Amino acid sequence: MTLSEDATALLEQRRQLDGQLFELLAKRMHVSYQLAKQQCQEGHPVYVASQDRAIVTEMVAFAKNAGLNPEFAEDLAKRIQRETYQDSDTYFVRINPDINKIVVVGGAGALGQVFVRLFEHSNYHVSVLEADDWPRADDILHDADLVLVAVPIKLTEQVIARLSNLPPACILADVTSTKHAPLQAMLAAHQGPVVGLHPMFGPDVGSLAKQVIVVCDGRYPEIYEWLIQQMQIWGAKVIHSSPENHDHAMAFIQVMRHFSSFVYGMHLSEENPLLEQLIAFSSPIYRLELAMVGRLFAQSPQLYADIIFGSVEGKALLQRFSQRYQQALTMVERGDKQAFIHQFEEIAEWFGDYAKTCLVQSKKLLLKADDDRG
Repeated sequence: MTLSEDATALLEQRRQLDGQLFELLAKRMHVSYQLAKQQCQEGHPVYVASQDRAIVTEMVAFAKNAGLNPEFAEDLAKRIQRETYQDSDTYFVRINPDINKIVVVGGAGALGQVFVRLFEHSNYHVSVLEADDWPRADDILHDADLVLVAVPIKLTEQVIARLSNLPPACILADVTSTKHAPLQAMLAAHQGPVVGLHPMFGPDVGSLAKQVIVVCDGRYPEIYEWLIQQMQIWGAKVIHSSPENHDHAMAFIQVMRHFSSFVYGMHLSEENPLLEQLIAFSSPIYRLELAMVGRLFAQSPQLYADIIFGSVEGKALLQRFSQRYQQALTMVERGDKQAFIHQFEEIAEWFGDYAKTCLVQSKKLLLKADDDRG
């Protein structure tokens, strides 16, 4: 159908405005990148929650004055802010100039590379120790000020056991997703400062802004305080925990969720429905749920096997989950809707106001999921 002259003129005007909009946005992003780099080099964290909120609030106010929908303005402002954190070439201030050498054991691995890059971008000298380097490990480790173990879970404790001859003042740390056993192994292998870390992100992260790192203190925290500060400069949100509390939480956050996704994926593959049809028929919420399952199977099976099989508490939790699943299934088999409703209400009471918060937050996610649908 041919457009009228008026419509064609408006279409051309919109196209020109789109070009101007993105030219202006590119200039804004360039200034934001330069400002972030300058702030980092001066010792300011790459991400400060209160400052981030203030910037978004101001951007929304500008948008409101221009007559734009506030919700649209907030989404756009947050998306622009998020993009400014994705520059992996940012250089940071070096918190501790007295650190002469950092060794990352497993530094060629996916997560190890993230920390090698961050330390190097903070002007630290970094060496990498890989499996083939153990014959000359003493030479690599003899003058280390920090040794960070970033190897697969199944290898962590045996690698730590080989680090018994570190310099007395050297900090020994790990980045494993379990904390009690590795921390005990480090305390036994090394008499100097020890700290357990768990980065709650994957190796594909572009920036540590808003990313969580759990810290489990081991020995002499005053000596590795600079390391905590350095991670905060990178933008990370640091949460201190005992190793026991950490591992208990991970049984729910990691083991149960990953196993549930695994079983759901296994069930789908054995039932063998048409995946394209499931996607086509699904509303945004179901596509997101399917995406969370599907993304698991795009990653390393060894990693998730180590997480699930390596947790003693997780195994007991999964057994209780299986029992409750069977109890719920029994309600369905009996046709007992009233029992289901009663249980539903009890669970809703346990979630409290957080359930309503989730309803609001998920709406924004669903709109984004709908945007991505062709």
